Amino acid sequence: MHIHILGICGTFMGSLALLARSLGHRVTGCDANVYPPMSTQLEQSGIELIQGFDPEQLKLEPDLVIVGNAMSRGNPVVEALLDSNLPYTSGPQWLREHVLQDKWVLAVAGTHGKTTTSSMLAWILEYAGMSPGFLIGGIPKNFTESARLGETPFFVVEADEYDSAFFDKRSKFVHYRARTLTLNNLEYDHADIFPDLAAIQRQFHHVVRTVPQNGLIVVPQNNPALDEVLAQGCWTPVTRVALSESIEPGVDDGEPGSDWLARPLKSDGSRFELWHQGQMSGTVDWSMTGDHNVYNALAAAAAAHNVGVAPEVSAEALSSFEGVKRRMECIATMGGVKVYDDFAHHPSAIQSTLAGLRRQVGEQKIIAMIEPRSNTMRLGMHKKELGQACINADFVMWYEPAAMNWSMQVVADDSPVPAVCEDSIEDMLDTLGKHLEQDCHIVIMSNGSFGGIHALVVDKVKQVLQEQLG
Repeated sequence: MHIHILGICGTFMGSLALLARSLGHRVTGCDANVYPPMSTQLEQSGIELIQGFDPEQLKLEPDLVIVGNAMSRGNPVVEALLDSNLPYTSGPQWLREHVLQDKWVLAVAGTHGKTTTSSMLAWILEYAGMSPGFLIGGIPKNFTESARLGETPFFVVEADEYDSAFFDKRSKFVHYRARTLTLNNLEYDHADIFPDLAAIQRQFHHVVRTVPQNGLIVVPQNNPALDEVLAQGCWTPVTRVALSESIEPGVDDGEPGSDWLARPLKSDGSRFELWHQGQMSGTVDWSMTGDHNVYNALAAAAAAHNVGVAPEVSAEALSSFEGVKRRMECIATMGGVKVYDDFAHHPSAIQSTLAGLRRQVGEQKIIAMIEPRSNTMRLGMHKKELGQACINADFVMWYEPAAMNWSMQVVADDSPVPAVCEDSIEDMLDTLGKHLEQDCHIVIMSNGSFGGIHALVVDKVKQVLQEQLG
């Protein structure tokens, strides 16, 4: 079968393309924004990419068109598709019908941490010899791809609450029928499709309704938004995870009622004990930092336990977890200066990422370069929280793209730390050069390509260091 995918370079759709290819289908696709790492992964897999949405591409006469949720009415190829007799479907529906039908689905949902937690969970199952399939909205470093079919019934899927397609406004995760469901957290996001938090909670309750009574739901202890979701009705056993505040061995001050507990041995989250039902199961010593990643690890261990992985094995696996591309990925180290690529695009994610780095690097300088690319950011829904989210940085550069609906200057003006607003990549690079110093950490935050700024920052650092060395 020839499958053509509209919007193929999105993290979900690109991973879907790999699965379709693995099933033996011929896969082609189009997108307007073709950039690494997804474009590279697709090209290496032999998938033909078409730049743009010219209706002429439908002359390929595919047997089926899978429509990404970024595609909308008025798009030339969408209009041509509707005018044709070609069959079409959404990505989540295709995934359910052709991949997940006979699987034990372990789904990971939440506002933040889905990609990282899914990657951790897939790696734990792989480490335990369970050869899982997975579809993840990023590329885990412990694997060579973002999706694979696997060799056993177990399948890990990153479960997004965003809508499925222009013709199917249900959240993607409703399609998956998870047996093990992880709910990492829940905050207001996706302002372009959800009017308020209650609307998102309604979708989360829809997915809770699909989990069977012989399954499991993993949630953090004392998360009010998720507690309200479960209070609407839950027919599945629930297990809780929590982070202890103590770094003193033998002191149990975790949240009461938590089945899974992490006790930090280092304040930056890089070393902690994993506890299950009051028993210390092992020590995780890894390269990850931040409380958010400790929570992610607990959730992954709890989900893995539901399919038979012992907590001790999960602790061992997590210690060898290498992270995910574009999640605090150190892309360059030069003369004491480190450059990181991070996907954070929500105030909570920005705050937790910078807090983890601050605990790791102490008093060394942190420069944050942030592109407000998500629809929620561009609509200005979080502008009051953005400045405070960067409290752990020493200097912040906000990028204001042309399509913004409001001025980022207000965030820079109200920032609790020194900050500027720039409207061009060139100006950002010039400003960066004036603030570089030895033992400096540059964090580039965006859920897109950020105008190719990553390579440009690395070049700028090299240039400044060479000038300083004379």
